[in-house]
Amino acid sequence: MSKGVPVRPPEELYSIHRDPGATNQPVLVHAFSGFVDAGAGVRVAADHILKTCEHQLIATFDVDEVLDYRARRPRMSFVMDHFASVDIPQITLHEVTDSAGTPFLLLVGPEPDYQWQRFIQAVDGLARRFEVRLAVGLSAIPWPAPHTRPMGLTMHGSEPELISGHASVIGEIEVPGHIEAMLEFHFGQHGIPSIGVTAQVPHYLVQYEYPQAAQALLGGLTMACGLLIPSQDLAEAGARASKEIEDQLAGNEEFRGVVAALESQYDQGTAAGGAMRTSSDLPPSGQMPTGEEIAAQVEQFLQGLSEDDDRPKDGD
Repeated sequence: MSKGVPVRPPEELYSIHRDPGATNQPVLVHAFSGFVDAGAGVRVAADHILKTCEHQLIATFDVDEVLDYRARRPRMSFVMDHFASVDIPQITLHEVTDSAGTPFLLLVGPEPDYQWQRFIQAVDGLARRFEVRLAVGLSAIPWPAPHTRPMGLTMHGSEPELISGHASVIGEIEVPGHIEAMLEFHFGQHGIPSIGVTAQVPHYLVQYEYPQAAQALLGGLTMACGLLIPSQDLAEAGARASKEIEDQLAGNEEFRGVVAALESQYDQGTAAGGAMRTSSDLPPSGQMPTGEEIAAQVEQFLQGLSEDDDRPKDGD
C-alpha cells in the first residue's frame, strides 16, 4: 500500500443487526457460491439450511464493496412495460439452530470479487467477537466418479486430529485461491481450528444443479462438527435428478459407455480397499489412476476456471 494512504478498517465492511443469542462458543460455517461450487452443491446446501432451520440475521456485508456486478449481473424482472424488481446478491451472517437444538453461525453469499484480505479480516473480527471455536467451510469440486455410486467427500483441516480417519488420495498440488480456502488457511494460522468439507461431484454434472452434492455436504458437516440438518427434501430432489440423468442415459450410448467405464473402475478401487475415484480420461483396462493423476485432473479443472475468471467480462 502506498505511503500515506489510510488503511480502511475491516469493520466498515459489515453492519451488525444483533448479537447471537447463544454464548457457547459456536461453530462458524462458511458457504460461498461461485468459483468452487460444482453442481451448485454449496449454494443449495446453504439455501436448504436457511429454509429448514430456525435462524435470525446477525450481520450483513456491504456487497457494493466486494462484488463485481458486471461479472454476476443481478437478475431483474420486467413486467409488461416496467421493471418490477431486482435481486441484489447478499452476503449475510445468520445464527441458525439445527434439528437437535444446537446453535451455530452461517456465513453465506456469493464469493467476493474484491478486497479479499480486508474481507477475511472482517470475518475474523466477527469470529472473535462471537467467540467462534471452530470454522467449517463447504465447497464442491468436479471428480472423476459416476453418479451411480456414493458421492465421496474430501475432508481437510488445520490440525490432523480434526480430520482423523479421513484419508485423502490427493498429495501436493497447486490450485487457484478461493475464499473458502483462504478463510480455512487464515483461521488455521491465527488460532481458530478450521475444517474444509468438499463434495466430489461427478465431473460431467458440474454445470447442473445436483442436489446430491448438497446432501453430501450436509452429511460431511455432521461428521465434521456434529451439526444435524434435516435433508429429506434434498433426498427427494436428488431422486428426481437421478431419474432425469437416467432418462438422458437411455438415449445416449456414448454417455452410457462413459458412465459404465467409470462404474467399473470405481468398483475395482472399492474392491481393492481404497477410496479411489476414477478419471474421465480413462486409463487402459485394469489400471487405476494414481492419486497424483487425480490431483493433476483437479488442478487442471480449477486452473481452467481461473483462466475463465481472468477473461474480460462483457462491457469491459
